[in-house]
Amino acid sequence: QAVWAGWGHASEKPALPNTLAMSDPPIQFIGPAGPPMYALGDKIGSTIIAQNAGVPCIAWNGSDVVAEYDRVTGTLPEEAFQKACVTSAIEASQAAASVGFPIMIKASEGGGGKGIRMVSNEEDVQNAYRQVCGEVPGSPIFIMKLSTNSRHLEVQLLADEYGNAIALNGRDCSVQRRHQKIIEEGPPVAARPEVWKKMEEAAVSLAKAVGYTNAGTVEYLYSEEEEKFYFLELNPRLQVEHPVTEMITRVNLPAAQLQVAMGIPLYHIPEIRELYGKNRFEASADIASGGSSIDFANTERVPAYGHCIAVRITAENAEAGFKPTSGGIQELNFRSTPNVWGYFSMDSSGSIHEFADSQFGHLFASGPNREQARRNMVLALKELSIRGDISTTVDYISKLIELDDFVENDIDTGWLDSIIKDGSLSMAPSSNTVKRGSGVMNSHTVAVIGATVVAFNQFTGHEKRFLELLERGQLPPLNLLKMVRDVELILDGIKYKLVCTRSGSSEFQIAVLGESSKFVTTTVRVLSDGGYLINIGGKSQVAYQTSHSDAASGMKLSIGGKTISFSPDYDPSSLRTDVAGKLVKKLVPNGALVKKGGAYAEIEVMKMFMPLKVEEAGVITWANNEGAALAAGDLLATLELENPENVSTTDIFEGDLNVEGWGSLEE
Repeated sequence: QAVWAGWGHASEKPALPNTLAMSDPPIQFIGPAGPPMYALGDKIGSTIIAQNAGVPCIAWNGSDVVAEYDRVTGTLPEEAFQKACVTSAIEASQAAASVGFPIMIKASEGGGGKGIRMVSNEEDVQNAYRQVCGEVPGSPIFIMKLSTNSRHLEVQLLADEYGNAIALNGRDCSVQRRHQKIIEEGPPVAARPEVWKKMEEAAVSLAKAVGYTNAGTVEYLYSEEEEKFYFLELNPRLQVEHPVTEMITRVNLPAAQLQVAMGIPLYHIPEIRELYGKNRFEASADIASGGSSIDFANTERVPAYGHCIAVRITAENAEAGFKPTSGGIQELNFRSTPNVWGYFSMDSSGSIHEFADSQFGHLFASGPNREQARRNMVLALKELSIRGDISTTVDYISKLIELDDFVENDIDTGWLDSIIKDGSLSMAPSSNTVKRGSGVMNSHTVAVIGATVVAFNQFTGHEKRFLELLERGQLPPLNLLKMVRDVELILDGIKYKLVCTRSGSSEFQIAVLGESSKFVTTTVRVLSDGGYLINIGGKSQVAYQTSHSDAASGMKLSIGGKTISFSPDYDPSSLRTDVAGKLVKKLVPNGALVKKGGAYAEIEVMKMFMPLKVEEAGVITWANNEGAALAAGDLLATLELENPENVSTTDIFEGDLNVEGWGSLEE
């Protein structure tokens, strides 16, 4: 009997292998034993072990800690461990000053972007420390120097119970936002082969030093300029991006884990033998004489089989700094090809709820070289269709991997965050982004499609409400049957004030407010998959409403495979959240003056603490309390603007719409 925990939370909890070992009869855990998992799964403990094993480590608050690891109990001396922990906000300030800015404040038990903050000045240390403590309650905290302009490179390890440990190449995970991986690829090409070999050797030495068994990953920060690497952490489990390694080595990692757990030496695993240039199957005579063993330290691996690029698909709004979103998914269309495969997961209702991790899919593209793998991924992302209440990163990453920096592999761990901060990768739709047949659909046509969808939903919704009230014996208000409604939409910074007149059960006349003599006639039919077949001037287009408009975010449509985002009205005096979560902390008191761009609150979204910032300066008045559960669009506070005259407003569209069929009855 055995338990395989994959790469979820249970896979790195020492209590699981320890409990299984004590059962009667014992149950085999497919992974490392409890003691080394405990020692190496803890970021503080693993860094102490690494630096005492001679692995290069970046400056941190425990750089002077000397300790010997006990392989039997899997522990370090408690005194040494506590010396490396930061236990208060005041200690955090002192440690930060000693290490030197910029720094990273990290929870030892954190991971996946949780329990980590970058701090560049002394004023923000104590608040960041409290945020880290809140994201991973009870976890020890430590502080390390931030290595700027560095790569995140990692070595895939596999070790057996007989003291054999090998490196199965590695991965480059430098494309990150909020210190969480978003793109992984392998093999790493940023480090020269001789430097990469040293990184692999250091990782193998660390695994042997603690008697590690099964699969694991050693993560490094690598400075291309200095050609130096620094230990970051060791993950005592299989990682979610492990298929990258499988594609470039042709080693089935879960299968190898199982064979190691069965007590099979590495040199008897067929795929490992092939990786080291040996026959897949061994002759009986060689096994009996011991001639089938492999001296891994002095035997070269076969070269990597091409290149692989992986992209994480997350329920996040890339236009709002990758804020997590939640909601239902109505359609997900993806087909694997010989060069690209992937998987997706969500709950039984087809939803991504606000308490889940934001990642719900992963794509892997391979090719004979990095450029071909990249092109295969671009094609896969363009063909991937996800429709629902959530926002996804698909369109954003599709554009991201076509940027020159990514094509030329000129990236580091701060690359994506700098793009997000600068807003240099715009996702706003424009007149040249939506194609229809062989032509291009301009923004006026997109606005008319949006108005048709809004008007149709309003008219049919009110009509249904009218009939429901009649069935209950109630007298419905006549305004539910109004045949004329105003619709306002903001697209590309232009506000379209339109008048929609219902001229048939599914027919509408769309005019510009104040110019009713000219209009365009549209018809709409609801499709079986929830889409809208809209005819404008004799030409049809299918649109899907992927997000409804609310006070915090505008409506989103999918037209021709492109996501169109209509903006909400810009009102900096109403401070709202555009995601569901919880108000964790008010950062300023009631009546305080908040500077432009200043943080006023912290909310917890999908297990992460995120700051909310004001867009204009003003005096705050709170409308919600700490601990309150928040829905998207909820009002947290109002702001009495310091300079309301400086608030920019959208331009109002005037004139004729450039759409097919536009004109008057006389025309």
